[in-house]
Amino acid sequence: MGDIGCYCRVSTQEQSLDRQLESTQEYAEGEFDADLGGLRFYRDKSTGTDTDRSDYQQMMTDAESGEIDAVVVHSISRICRSISDLERTASRLEKAGVELHIISEGLTLRPDESDPYQTALFQLLGVFAELEANMAQQRTKEGIAARQQNDDYHHGPAPLGFKKNDGLLIEGDNYHEVVTVLEMVKKDELSKRKAAQRLDTSRATVNRALKRTELYAI
Repeated sequence: MGDIGCYCRVSTQEQSLDRQLESTQEYAEGEFDADLGGLRFYRDKSTGTDTDRSDYQQMMTDAESGEIDAVVVHSISRICRSISDLERTASRLEKAGVELHIISEGLTLRPDESDPYQTALFQLLGVFAELEANMAQQRTKEGIAARQQNDDYHHGPAPLGFKKNDGLLIEGDNYHEVVTVLEMVKKDELSKRKAAQRLDTSRATVNRALKRTELYAI
């Protein structure tokens, strides 16, 4: 067994990573009989200056380049923000031949094992990811339809992330970026000021968008 990657993430600068660091280290030492020198710690604090989970990206790069053989996380919520996010992560690690150990939920995904439970789990992750995407798409369509019946829409500018085309409201080029940023603001992972800077708009516009959650399926 090569190096073990221990991934830890918190949502704000003020939160401590200590509990996750201790949990993943103890698990890795017990499960793999690894010493401290064989562990790689990846730490993310989702602040206004680091919204892209840079250590997560580095960990996935290390996994895909063969530098680590297993990833250990304290819980599902630490490594992903949604079912589709988890499905993507698990699939990438599986293709790289890297094990994924999720301590709190007691899940272990081993690419080389022919385990019916594991196969079913991956299939379920894919189904739920597709369902999640379809539900979000439907909520967005319903929100757009409702907005188009509103006089404010007809006489005002298109909401953030949208544009008008022949009197119809359609998604703009930056729609998905807007959704991602608004989700982070709602989860207190990004301030409204930083969100406005990232989207090149005003805090007032961000505030208005947050009151129209039906448009963004958040």
